[in-house]
Amino acid sequence: MAGHAAKTFEPLNIAVLTVSDTRTEKNDTSGQYLAEALQSAGHKLADKRIVPDDIYLMRAAVSQWIADESIQAVLVTGGTGFTDRDSTPEALQPLFDKTVEGFGELFRQISFNDIGSSTVQSRALAGLANHTLICCMPGSTGACRTAWEGILLEQLDARHRPCNFIPHIRPAQPACESRG
Repeated sequence: MAGHAAKTFEPLNIAVLTVSDTRTEKNDTSGQYLAEALQSAGHKLADKRIVPDDIYLMRAAVSQWIADESIQAVLVTGGTGFTDRDSTPEALQPLFDKTVEGFGELFRQISFNDIGSSTVQSRALAGLANHTLICCMPGSTGACRTAWEGILLEQLDARHRPCNFIPHIRPAQPACESRG
């Protein structure tokens, strides 16, 4: 079925990771937005966590989800800028089996309309690891909305034509309970 769209929606089990030294469950508007958006689209929130901008803590959380056969996608918000503490690309890119070059390119193209040339400072990226899609976007809620509405909503829908990510990720396992 590679490269073809399905006729029915296939809900995915998706984990959300917020990378931040300052956010908590009470003020994590970006992670909360992603959790609500994916559930509104019909997907399942498999887990939700917040970790500091630490390469090894990020790798540990995402590696656990990559190894979990029930999780099909991971959405990461934060740590994609240029400050000394922004290290999401350095932490997660080594885990990728394949890089999705077009994700960052398209994200920056779409966000140019909102933030102009400042978009060049976004290091948004995505890749596949153990048949799990990992998408990393900036930490602002607006950036998460841009990525969700402009890319992820369609690419995580098996009905989207001419192609989507569903054939490239692991098949759905029995429903998992939300841990977030």
